Amino acid sequence: MRPIPDDLADALQDWHATYRRLAVQPCTVLRRRLVRLSAQVLFHPYWESGRRTVARSVLHATPLSHTARSEGQRGGR
Repeated sequence: MRPIPDDLADALQDWHATYRRLAVQPCTVLRRRLVRLSAQVLFHPYWESGRRTVARSVLHATPLSHTARSEGQRGGR
């Protein structure tokens, strides 16, 4: 298994710290930072190795069952 690059590890660490701060002090600045960090982690080149790891599968999964369930509860098709 390849080691996680420093910039990805830093982004993950910042993501967790921001999430904890947001839980205590909800504000727009922290929400925007969390969204930016989420994109930075999700689309990092590290995940493009082509190997299907559990982490990559979870990060790139589309919650179709959740979407279908939500539409069914709202009286959708």
